Amino acid sequence: MSKRVAVLMGGWSAEREVSLVSGEACCRALAEAGHMVTPIRLERDPAALLAALEPRPDVVFNALHGRWGEDGCVQGLLEILGIPYTHSGVMASALAMDKPMAKRLFADAGIPVAPHVILDAGEVAAGDPMPRPFVVKPLNEGSSVGVAIVRDGDPLPPHHPAAVMVERFIPGRELTVAVMGDRPLGVTEITTARGFYDYDAKYAPGGSVHVVPAEVPPAVYAEAMRLALAAHRTLGCRGVSRADMRFDGDTLFMLEVNTQPGMTPTSLVPEQAAHAGIAFPDLVDWMVEAAACDS
Repeated sequence: MSKRVAVLMGGWSAEREVSLVSGEACCRALAEAGHMVTPIRLERDPAALLAALEPRPDVVFNALHGRWGEDGCVQGLLEILGIPYTHSGVMASALAMDKPMAKRLFADAGIPVAPHVILDAGEVAAGDPMPRPFVVKPLNEGSSVGVAIVRDGDPLPPHHPAAVMVERFIPGRELTVAVMGDRPLGVTEITTARGFYDYDAKYAPGGSVHVVPAEVPPAVYAEAMRLALAAHRTLGCRGVSRADMRFDGDTLFMLEVNTQPGMTPTSLVPEQAAHAGIAFPDLVDWMVEAAACDS
């Protein structure tokens, strides 16, 4: 059924440009699916957002990435307004974006995670907090923004203004699984000549190679699907999410769950959906139909 859909994109996080690309792609697909689409390019201006949401749309399609758009902030505003929106609600969004809290919940649910510590900037600068190689990452960013792998011979990363997570580097293969409602769509292996699936590898054309379905043993494939769904449920996600993992040859380790994964031409979720027989307009149409308010 055709609906009036407002697409939020842009924002003011470090992932603004990616969000704009995601949003434009979703606008085109939503129109193709028969919806009446209003793009809203978001700035840090709540009054302008409230004005842009009048007259009230039937659904907000949240194509924001990163802080303020993916961490429960915009979701809370939409809850107050009573407008159904795509992806996860306030609590699941906040939990997924807070890496230490998400890892604590995963571990409590029996989902393997890499050993890690939380340190302030001075503690990191004082010397190696664990044997190398290790990973230094912000506590609440996405798209590998600010992430650094520290190997033998590498200098410590530049000064961080706040606390960071230092995590044991898991050697091996990068796997990811999209979850659509209660359905894992498949397993993709990601490879990159850059040696690290960083921001450029994620979004630049040719920055990475996606192998779907991943060429791993059937038992590993099935376990990746199981863990992705378990993580989705542990955080209380709804709609579409994407779980990122590392496989060291023996164990799958959950890195994080993205509650608003990229929807760009090079993004993994539309690619997995297509492999599962779901065209991009059908995917975004399903997301609109699954939109909700938690309250």
